[in-house]
Formats: sequence, structure tokens, C-alpha cells
Amino acid sequence: MALELQLDYFDMFGLPARFSLDDEELGRAYRDLQAVVHPDRFVNASDAERRVSMQQATQLNEAYRTLKDPVRRAAYLLRRQGIDPELDTNTSMPTAFLMEQMEWREAIEAASGSADSRELDQLSCRLGGELRRMYAQVGQQIDERGDFAGAAETVRKLMFLEKVSDQIGDAMESLEEGTGD
Repeated sequence: MALELQLDYFDMFGLPARFSLDDEELGRAYRDLQAVVHPDRFVNASDAERRVSMQQATQLNEAYRTLKDPVRRAAYLLRRQGIDPELDTNTSMPTAFLMEQMEWREAIEAASGSADSRELDQLSCRLGGELRRMYAQVGQQIDERGDFAGAAETVRKLMFLEKVSDQIGDAMESLEEGTGD
């Protein structure tokens, strides 16, 4: 096969192993590699070559999805450093952060209950600002300070906030569909 994909996602795309990365550069590298390993290029190849092509395309797609998503990228960087962000098992959070989550959810519920799409838009904008702030924070923790333990906590918080963002999106979609639920 023409391309030997590497296990490290950053190396695969020829990118520095950093949280902050150029999305356009990642996209270009992905498209270039996809053109080499895409299974359609191996339609007339042997079964073994088609199987390898499929495996490489699958690995490439997983690497791209991981690096494209800020939370997955941060978790991947932490794992490269031997730090398990414990995304699935450690849900303990500071009390103040949990109180904020309750306030977000109550505000979403109130805006949904009153079918107030403007309030949902405002909540979405506020949350977007908070997410951007926390993405910048995790970037500094990983790229600049090497504070991987702090970054692991920030990543867990980001997961919570992304769920809140999904709830806002669901509430907005529900209002657009006219169900109000």
C-alpha cells in the first residue's frame, strides 16, 4: 500500500502535538491522506489490499474526528502524556461548577417552558462565550504551562458544558418544530 499510517494522530497529519491547531491545515492534510487511502482507489485491488485500505481509512477518519473536536483533542493530548482525563468515570466537580450547571439547566427549562426563543438564543451566546473561554484555558494549560492535571479537570468541565449546549440546541429545535416540549 502506498501509505503507512502512523498510530500517533498528530504525526499522521504532520502537525505539532498541541491543543491549538490550524483547522484548515488539518482539513488539507486529511483530504490529502484520504485521497491516498480511500477504499474507492482499491476497487480492483486484491482482497488484502482492500482490507488494508479500509483499515487505514477508518484509522484516518478516527484521527480526524479526534483532532477536529476540541474536547476529544485535549483528551487525546492528555492520554499521550499518560494522564487519563477519566471522562467516563470521574464526574466529581467543584460545588460552584455544579451549581452553575443547575442554573444553566433551569434557565433552559424556563425559556423552553415559555417558548422564549430569544432567551434561548441569549443563553446559547453566553454559553458559547464560556466554551471559548474554557477552550482557551485548556489550550494554555496544555500548550503553555504543561498543567495536565488542571487540563484534565477543564476537559471534564467542557464535557458538561457541551451537554448543556446540546440541551439548548434541542430546546431551540423543539421550539422551531412548534412542539414547545
